[in-house]
Amino acid sequence: MYTQGLDQSGRGDSAKSGGESKEQLDAFQARIDAEEKIEAKDWMPEAYRRTLIRQISQHAHSEIIGMQPEGNWLTRAPSLKRKAILLAKIQDEAGHGLYLYGAAETLGVSRDQMVADLLSGKAKYSSIFNYPTLTWADIGAIGWLVDGAAIMNQIPLCRCSYGPYSRAMIRVCKEESFHQRQGFEIMLTLCRGTEEQKAMAQDALNRFWWPSLMMFGPNDSASKHSAQSMAWKIKRFSNDELRQKFIDVTVPQADFLGLTIPDDKLRQNEETGHYEHSEIDWQEFFEVISGNGPCNKERMAKRRKAHDDGAWVREAARAHAAKKADASAAA
Repeated sequence: MYTQGLDQSGRGDSAKSGGESKEQLDAFQARIDAEEKIEAKDWMPEAYRRTLIRQISQHAHSEIIGMQPEGNWLTRAPSLKRKAILLAKIQDEAGHGLYLYGAAETLGVSRDQMVADLLSGKAKYSSIFNYPTLTWADIGAIGWLVDGAAIMNQIPLCRCSYGPYSRAMIRVCKEESFHQRQGFEIMLTLCRGTEEQKAMAQDALNRFWWPSLMMFGPNDSASKHSAQSMAWKIKRFSNDELRQKFIDVTVPQADFLGLTIPDDKLRQNEETGHYEHSEIDWQEFFEVISGNGPCNKERMAKRRKAHDDGAWVREAARAHAAKKADASAAA
């Protein structure tokens, strides 16, 4: 469901690791420049592999953690239809996490290791999921804004240079497009309802607008390794380019809804056609990804509890697999 500027931490790997010759690196870059897909069994620089593992696993973790704020409203959705739609969306997100963990495993990292890194706090997930969902309108805002920002990040990933990741993203993006429309429809229904319902929609927009802009990651000037990811064609656009695309698309949608973007300095530049906006509070962003957001501790506590509670299922699955293997060997 969600990527965060492709590397929310701003950290990355150098282009060259020990033991890789210039000839190997040049040949690899030539394949990238020729738009060839890199497959799991192909030679690749270690830094390329590490960058992909970090990015894909972070993406997978975000899908799994992202189920929590929506699950908060699963039993309280305003109708049976809304409950069914929300449940289907949450199930989609679980599937996205599965696809992405599978894609990362092709790079030689185990799912157990990725999950352990998440539970230990070593691995990150998108900062947006550390904000609470206080009203039903927040579910609409997540679909409209958060999934909208995710789509802006993820559509270029369908052309990522790493084949397994790019192919996984095709289905993910199709499903995310539905999620975004579903969220917008919730907001539209509220905005066409009572004054209280429209005020609820406005409040959700006020709280989720800035965190949604932060989803694209730090400004390009603070994203030290964005250039290398773009050279490898893991990324196709910079953080600021994607953020600008999102703003330009979303502001007219807010106007259609009759809602006001919470930014007094927002205006359209007549020469460029782009919307200019206030500076983002990057201190808040870095506080959240450092573990000090409104719901960081709650999200991780629930994820660790779910992991512990599911231990018996994993043990049973391993026992069943071993039993089948023994039966096959004896046949």
